[in-house]
Amino acid sequence: MPLIGYFAGTLFAVRINKFDHWIAFALLAFVGGRMIHESFSKEEEKVNENPFRFVVMVMLAIATSIDSLVVGITFAFFKPNIYLTITIIGLITFCIAVLGVKAGNVFGRRYKSKAELIGGAMLVILGVKILLEHLF
Repeated sequence: MPLIGYFAGTLFAVRINKFDHWIAFALLAFVGGRMIHESFSKEEEKVNENPFRFVVMVMLAIATSIDSLVVGITFAFFKPNIYLTITIIGLITFCIAVLGVKAGNVFGRRYKSKAELIGGAMLVILGVKILLEHLF
C-alpha cells in the first residue's frame, strides 16, 4: 500500500506542494485526536469475544492498509528510494507486530488507554512539527 500511495501521490504532488504540510497536519491531528479520544472512552470490551476472528482481522488489515496508503502518498513529497523504504517498512512492521502480539498478551488491558493516549499525542505532536517546519 505505501508503494501504491507513492505512485498515486507523485501524480498530484506538484499540484498540492504549497499546502501539503497542512494536509499532513490535518491527517495526523485527526488520527491522533481519535486515539486520544478513544483512550478516555469507557467502553467495555466483550470479554469472551475472540479478537482474532476472521472479520476482525480483515477490518484491521483494511484499516492498516489505508494508513499505509496515506503514508505512501506523503513519500511522494519527500522522494525517498521507495523500494528500499517499503522493504524496511515491511520488515520493521513484521517485527513490531510479532512483538506487539507478545507484549499485548503480557500487558493486556492494564495499559491500553495509556498507550492510546501517548500514541495519539505523539501523532498530534508530529503533525504540529511538520506544520511548523514548513511555515517557518
